[in-house]
Amino acid sequence: MIDHKRHLVLAVLLFVLSLSLAVQAGPTNGPLKVCEDNPRYFADADGKAVLLVGSHVWYNLVDMGGEDPPKPFDYEACLDWMAGYNHNYMRMWAWEMVKWDTQGNNANFRNETTTFYVQPHPYLRTGPGKALDGKPKFDLTKFNPAYFDRLRDRIETARKRGIYVSVMMFEGWAMQRVEGGWKSHPFHPENNANNINGDANGDGKGLEVHELVVDSVTNIQKAYIRKIVDTVNRFDNVLYEISNENHGESTQWQYAMIRYIKEYEKDKPTQHPVGMTFQFRGGTNKNLFDSPADWISPNPEGGYRDNPPANDGSKVILTDTDHLWGIGGNQAWVWKSFTRGLNPIFMDPYDGVVLGKKLTPTFEPIRKSMGYALKFAQRMDLNNCEPMVEGYCLANPGKQYLAFQPNKGEPINLNLEPGNYRYEWFDPASGKTVSKGRIRAKKNETTFENPVDGEAALYIYSRQTK
Repeated sequence: MIDHKRHLVLAVLLFVLSLSLAVQAGPTNGPLKVCEDNPRYFADADGKAVLLVGSHVWYNLVDMGGEDPPKPFDYEACLDWMAGYNHNYMRMWAWEMVKWDTQGNNANFRNETTTFYVQPHPYLRTGPGKALDGKPKFDLTKFNPAYFDRLRDRIETARKRGIYVSVMMFEGWAMQRVEGGWKSHPFHPENNANNINGDANGDGKGLEVHELVVDSVTNIQKAYIRKIVDTVNRFDNVLYEISNENHGESTQWQYAMIRYIKEYEKDKPTQHPVGMTFQFRGGTNKNLFDSPADWISPNPEGGYRDNPPANDGSKVILTDTDHLWGIGGNQAWVWKSFTRGLNPIFMDPYDGVVLGKKLTPTFEPIRKSMGYALKFAQRMDLNNCEPMVEGYCLANPGKQYLAFQPNKGEPINLNLEPGNYRYEWFDPASGKTVSKGRIRAKKNETTFENPVDGEAALYIYSRQTK
């Protein structure tokens, strides 16, 4: 019995170890740069193109909750969860207000608690005097070590787990959508001890803090950017994002901030990609493509929800459900985006603390398919892949093809380069390969009969590749 127990304990330990190894990715291999061979993607330090996929939640940097102070977020648990889906990217959210109300969100996802407190913030609350929330006023010339230490530590932890992080500098959605939100902003004149008033036109909204109309505000923002860059410059897994869903009139401010980051970082040890994301409301995708940003996240115009246009390589595109649905999306969207040369990412309700329900089952297919897509991308030579003209297919002609069929049971027709190939039919719903085979392609179009009972992916590769 003693030997039996020992064997049982050993078996349990080996099983636990195997689970641990299964979710532990190697460290990132950056810094990322726009891939010279294929500018639809970023490339790592070895020049290898990298597909970015992953879930992100609003409070993965700052804590949010209905209590003041809010309960701390379990960041390590979130990274474990992401690793279980084979994700390699997150947006790390900034939040400028000290509290906010989710009444401005989709009613279908609001919880019973709608008012949420936020901390820590980038600036120290030293006074003198009390802010509108009854706490000491912010001193906008003094940075809060707790904020920047957390930012540094969380980026480093993500790096060790193989996760790239885009550091959000500013947040513009809440300024427009939260009723009375300006009163919770540090640049409100009653909330800081520096006589700073970002509401230049006095309309009670303060949107001018994300324009170039108040020099004192812009100077404080530039000092804050310098502090962020100095804090995270040494990490190879960093990207930057100027602002989440700022208003249309923020365009020139965002362009200026992008250029400022690039200028400030150019003589530092590491340079990182800078992104600009959809402006809500009043922005256009043209603003994004015309920007000096390295990467962008578009809005639905042009079909990015249901029939995304093929990426022509003019920008690295991280297509984000946040800017397409708010909270939404589906499995097909992941594969359509992937096969059109895009990097799909998902705004995830996660544990349901702020919006939605905990690990909403509706979104499991999205989470899983992003990880599946990354596994296929890692088998492919993305440096030489581009979307084919017809259908949903990412191809390195004559060597590798990844095609998606959104219609149940319908075949996939492809014009392959003549040669000998192997193929695998993959079922995204089950996560399993359901059929394999070999085929010799001639000059004519090749038809692959679909054995999958639902949406299907087909991976084809020459016998010299894997």
